Amino acid sequence: MRYRNQYRKITSREKRSDKQETSGNTGEFSLHPILKDNLHQIRQELGNSPDVIIREFELGSSEVEIAVVYNSGLADKMMVGDFVMRSLMIDSAEKIYKNMESDKNIFDFIKNNALAVGEVKVINDWNGLILSILSGDTVILINGWVKAISGSTRGGESRGIEEPSSQVVIRGPKDGFSESIGTNVSLVRRRIKSPNLWLEPMKIGNVTQTDVAIMYIKGIANDKLVQEVKQRLNDIEIDGVLESGYLEEFIQDQTFSPFPTVYNTERPDSVAANLLEGRIAILVDGTPFVLIAPTTFFMFFQSSEDYYQRYDIGTVVRLLRFFAFFIALFGPSVYVAAITFHHEMIPTPLLISLSAQREGVPFPAFVEALLMEVSFEILREAGVRMPRAIGQAVSIVGALVLGQAAVQAGIVSSAMVIVVAITGISSFATPTFNMAISVRLLRFLLMITAATYGFYGIAIINMMIIAHLCSLRSFGIPYMAPLAPFIPGDQKDTLIRFPFWSLMTRPRLVSQKKITRMEHDQQPSPPKQKKGNTDES
Repeated sequence: MRYRNQYRKITSREKRSDKQETSGNTGEFSLHPILKDNLHQIRQELGNSPDVIIREFELGSSEVEIAVVYNSGLADKMMVGDFVMRSLMIDSAEKIYKNMESDKNIFDFIKNNALAVGEVKVINDWNGLILSILSGDTVILINGWVKAISGSTRGGESRGIEEPSSQVVIRGPKDGFSESIGTNVSLVRRRIKSPNLWLEPMKIGNVTQTDVAIMYIKGIANDKLVQEVKQRLNDIEIDGVLESGYLEEFIQDQTFSPFPTVYNTERPDSVAANLLEGRIAILVDGTPFVLIAPTTFFMFFQSSEDYYQRYDIGTVVRLLRFFAFFIALFGPSVYVAAITFHHEMIPTPLLISLSAQREGVPFPAFVEALLMEVSFEILREAGVRMPRAIGQAVSIVGALVLGQAAVQAGIVSSAMVIVVAITGISSFATPTFNMAISVRLLRFLLMITAATYGFYGIAIINMMIIAHLCSLRSFGIPYMAPLAPFIPGDQKDTLIRFPFWSLMTRPRLVSQKKITRMEHDQQPSPPKQKKGNTDES
């Protein structure tokens, strides 16, 4: 009983100092000095949720009332049991009881000596307490104190590291980002073991309080660019952020554009490569897709595998992607324009064959192409949304059956089926999904102008697209760099890829600090033979 009275004297004195410390906080958000009131308020705030576990007990023989609060679905239960509950109830209980005799601060002793978790912090306000519980931390409340202790025990169920599904490579790392921002950060740090790799966390979303982190390499990334990214993120006022696409619409330079101005990827090696070039990565908790800024048009045609193969193979494959891009964009419109207006541009034998095929078709070429393109897009979307086990089979069989039936019914010609099939296959050659969607949208616009004005309409729309691309910016960086403006030193990794030993500098517009990647030319050469040193036969 003597110890309990002594404890009351200590807590009353500390309580007065705590009131002075927390006087700057809003009164309605401060914690109560009585433990029962705090627990009652937690249950009310969280709606008596069954996944919020509250464990009340006394510290050893001291009769000091204490409570441990955590969320069973967000916290690691094994960590809570072994490193918090066991530590307080068994390992440190008697030490705390003995230290009370010497008039020591029990709160500081628990914070500094009684918890075997990595991250421990003090909570002085109510909003911080609720946020810690909902973030997966374990909160420790002591009767008589108007502040709490939060220990990092975040865990719970999460998806493991798997191969990326949207950016598949044959040669290269097979690990991909998951929905845990901590796991994603570790995957990048595993590749870049540098103290200059900085991480700046923040929370966005008034309701969801989503964890967002900015990652960049200090000394390589442009400081003004880093400040611009942070400013745009801090200006976001929204209830919730459920995916990185939410942030992409707020921070992009141009809203009304079919072309993406922020790059997204779920490959850690791709993020590491862009960080080394001076770009900035934006990681969002709850999604495996990481945003990269700034970006250029040519980044969407570069794959991580281009740098894992020989430079000549990577160059040929990259040029093939650009060729497929033009087929996917202009294929149907060129066919419609040639069939409708420009018969003289088609060789005579081919024109006779096409005319024979279209003899029984009741629709003009534009309507024919429009029907096939819309049908193909429906099949593609249905194949994506259907269960994975039958989605591919249904899309393939549906395309074959639909095309063959349409030709036999005389609705479309065989040539149109071939054009639409080649166009659809070419659109899949683009490594990034959002750029492929842009091509699909612009293809219909080109078909309309081709059916109206022929090749003249295609040329006009083409010039408008090029002008629009040259006017775009991504965080102030020209979208068509390094072609517009033309930078000769950056052409080594744009349309083609030079060997690694020739890529001595980083992109000049992106990284304006520490541009040099390697100190000198490292072109390999065969060993030189010394004079007079010949092989004896």
